[in-house]
Parts: sequence; structure tokens; C-alpha cells
Amino acid sequence: MWAKSHSIVTKAVTKEQMWQLFADVNNWPNWDKSVEFAQLEGKFEQGNHFLFQPKGGPKMKIAIFETIENEKFVDLTTFPLAKMYGEHLLEETEAGLKITTTMKMKGMLGWLWIKLVAQKIVDDLPADMETQIQVASQL
Repeated sequence: MWAKSHSIVTKAVTKEQMWQLFADVNNWPNWDKSVEFAQLEGKFEQGNHFLFQPKGGPKMKIAIFETIENEKFVDLTTFPLAKMYGEHLLEETEAGLKITTTMKMKGMLGWLWIKLVAQKIVDDLPADMETQIQVASQL
């Protein structure tokens, strides 16, 4: 299994503000320039899914694999012979809110999907997470 993480500690937002940002899937394209389309019907909860289209890419069905409100959510994207998990953690620390995103890839063709998809996501995490904090601080 391949896994890469990025963390930021900030006092600019609360875990509730970050959760509100993440749970509002339909508005992800308003603050994430790499997202063409995102649509969730129903609640942001384990067992549900949303439709997602990155700019220049195909529409995909992404599962909400796990949720703990205001603490954690894990999304699951299934590719041919591989699965990609995006884990998003919100932890309160003395220094501020620690936000961690971990991308994991499993499966026989994981190496291919890392090259085609996951590595770009990981490379963009520092800037993307700064944007998330900036937008969430306005909620």
C-alpha cells in the first residue's frame, strides 16, 4: 500500500467550520479550482456516495467510506484493480486545529493510478489545504 500525508496546524478555523466546508460537497467547485462538478444527494454520511468530476477528467462515483462528524471522513474512489482512499482528519491540539489529509492507494494497478491521479492530489495538498482553511474561515 502507498500512502502520503500532509498536515497543517491553524487557529484560523474551527473543526466545525472545516466540517461544514467538507460536508457541503455540492459547493466544492466554488472553492476548488480542480473540481468541475461535485454532487451529493442526501446526507454526508457513511454509506452514501457523490458524483465527482475533476477538470479534464471523467465523472466518477465516490463512496463516503467513513464519517465521524467534526473529526474525520474517508472517501473511497474505485479504479480498475485499485482503490484510493482519501482520509481527512480534524484534531484539536494546544497549537490549534491540526488538519491532516492522507491519500492511500491499494491494489494491483495502484502504481498506475498513483501516477495518473494520486500523486497530483498529494502534490497539490499544501496549497489546497490553505485554500480550504481560507474559505472555511468565512463560514
